[in-house]
Amino acid sequence: MRLLVLGGTKFLGRAAVEVALARGHEVTLFNRGETNPELFPEAEKLRGDRDGDLSALEGKEWDAVIDPSGYVPRVVRASAELLRGSVGHYVFVSSGSVYAEPYVRGYDETAATVELEDPASEDVMRDYGALKAACEEVVREVFPDAHTNVRAGLLVGPHDGSGRFTYWPLRLARSGEPLAPAPPERLVQLIDARDLGAWMVDACERRVSGTFNASGEPVPLGEVLAACGDAEPVWVDEEFLLERGVDPWMELPLWVPAEQEAFLQMSVAKAVAAGLRFRPLEETARDTLAWARADGAELVTVTPYGTAGLDPVREAELLEAWRRRSVTLAP
Repeated sequence: MRLLVLGGTKFLGRAAVEVALARGHEVTLFNRGETNPELFPEAEKLRGDRDGDLSALEGKEWDAVIDPSGYVPRVVRASAELLRGSVGHYVFVSSGSVYAEPYVRGYDETAATVELEDPASEDVMRDYGALKAACEEVVREVFPDAHTNVRAGLLVGPHDGSGRFTYWPLRLARSGEPLAPAPPERLVQLIDARDLGAWMVDACERRVSGTFNASGEPVPLGEVLAACGDAEPVWVDEEFLLERGVDPWMELPLWVPAEQEAFLQMSVAKAVAAGLRFRPLEETARDTLAWARADGAELVTVTPYGTAGLDPVREAELLEAWRRRSVTLAP
């Protein structure tokens, strides 16, 4: 198979490229050459900018394209329309953030999605979910019978620069009692980028068409943390954390407040029926920790989208306050 990847050297796209090359496919990467340009010397590399210079893609043909880097409908339309007629199948990486609140446990691909209040908006930080939904519509329109829209959940694993999961393997490997948001039975949902990357290559190979939720099966947070290390967490009530301004999802990764927890319980039955498979949590945690240590990743990660991870000093202060509160409330 001749596979084109728009990007392909950062995280999810990188995982898909690794799988495709391992399977013997001919891979072409189209990007600006700014992120890890030394990767994949065996792949063809075309330079350009999908927001302004697609000329390197003209006059070429591929069996399929994977697009993990589209956020704005105008930009996605430009690549999709240029590739119409020269690419057999279009795989677009969307997001579970396309769904509208309120979330219902087990929601599937038929659930309502958010819409852009301003159709001209290209503000990704503000309108991320609505823009992704609009990008999906573009792909459906241009490749009506030959597309896969992948509504990805929380992506984790090696090379994840967001810190939204990496925090936990790093924290469980440190000394001291880690603070965790109670209860341990709360369900969370994540997927190793390598598993999703492999399934996206499968979708290209088998021309799997349609829209798919793509995350792992919901699993108790306590089980996830147990896979990350042997330290016994101190389970702290959500109300206590919120009262003290702890930021869900980013400052304390994998935690969303109780009224939103159904967001991390979407049905992935359709994708599983189409071949999506998952490696053990222990493998993901182990490999993530090994990568993080080799890469010099910090416990607290500063990203363009916010700071991920609980600062150790703040964690110690919260634990001390939690213990004092517990003693005060004791009968």
